[in-house]
Amino acid sequence: MTEALKETLANKAAVLAGLPEHPAIKAILAWNSSALDDARFDRNELTLTIVKEQIVDAARTVQAAGYNFFEDMTAVDWFPSSPRFQLSYHILSHFYKERIRLRVLLDDSDPCADSITPVWPGANFYEREVFDLFGIRFEGHPNLRRIMMPDEWQGHPLRKDYPVEGYR
Repeated sequence: MTEALKETLANKAAVLAGLPEHPAIKAILAWNSSALDDARFDRNELTLTIVKEQIVDAARTVQAAGYNFFEDMTAVDWFPSSPRFQLSYHILSHFYKERIRLRVLLDDSDPCADSITPVWPGANFYEREVFDLFGIRFEGHPNLRRIMMPDEWQGHPLRKDYPVEGYR
């Protein structure tokens, strides 16, 4: 591992300068450099922030670059900050023996992103869980409905503005 890989690269410019030969970065930049909104390399993990309209194509791009395994995805509610929501997709390369994170930021006014199930069918239940618990919609999802809470449940329990004892 080179010295540059041991240090934290805290923004897009630093990551692009410090990791010019990284296969995921090279693939994303060759495909559509404007889709890469930000980047961070910390604790030997690369996080690429992708504009929300490009997440499906970005997933296809890193898949073609050798990141062959969709591990999982989740969401974070940064309430009251804006953008409020963060989607984190964890993707593994068996060839490179490393994990990358694709990140998408969503505003509270329209918490919606395209589904990556056409690229990785394994994202199906993870997207349903995020929909159920955070209320983030996934356009093009084959079966977007609650997976954990009852269908008649009001609200989304992992949102930070959700009442501790639920709605009464």
